[in-house]
Amino acid sequence: MPSSFLFSNFRPLLRCEMSSTPIKILLVEDDELFGLGLRVRLQQESELEIVAEAQDGETAIELVKQHLLDVVLLDVGLPGIGGIEACYQIKQQNPHLPILVLTSHAQTALVARLIEVGAQGYCRKGIAAEKLVLALRSVAAGASWWDETATAEIRWSFASNPSQSPGENLNPLTAREQQILSMLADGKTNQEIATALYITPGTVRVHTHAIFNKLEVKDRTQAVIVALQRQLISKLPTPP
Repeated sequence: MPSSFLFSNFRPLLRCEMSSTPIKILLVEDDELFGLGLRVRLQQESELEIVAEAQDGETAIELVKQHLLDVVLLDVGLPGIGGIEACYQIKQQNPHLPILVLTSHAQTALVARLIEVGAQGYCRKGIAAEKLVLALRSVAAGASWWDETATAEIRWSFASNPSQSPGENLNPLTAREQQILSMLADGKTNQEIATALYITPGTVRVHTHAIFNKLEVKDRTQAVIVALQRQLISKLPTPP
């Protein structure tokens, strides 16, 4: 699964914490009218900026090379190579760049594939504009965002594959690491965790990197999934 290297995973988060610069978005949508409405709505938010647009996966891949971006908002049903392959190739060339998938498809099997290719989130078309804005903020800040369909698919996949080796039941995480990982599963940013626990964001990053090392993963989404699979935490990443 393509994923980000430890420090590069927090590049968007640091940008959001330390700067008022708008979140720079690549909008990839092949439905011209839907894309127009989406662009008009998102541009009403002063903290969001659509810096480029594409209507197919091949163009999206090229635009990622040309622009400094914070998030890719990607329709999965694209012509040409398609959204899933586009997601995979974008993550291959730019592993730290978060991708939020926006789709009209409801198949639960799609979710596992999106996780596999490295997407940070999944929203259904028709989501309330306020929630979509919140989802964009969340993935730009380094968190993941999975809607109810995705959450149900993750829960089902764990329930249908309960086999674990004895060693997998041993929890390598400290109490503080479990606490932080549970908050990551809730989609909280480093700053929010730091404020809640009365520690610095730098300390949160140190604990997070330790979690990644212990679970042998490279980003937040993988850490939460592995922790849920091994029953190290009990929470699922659901939208607020």
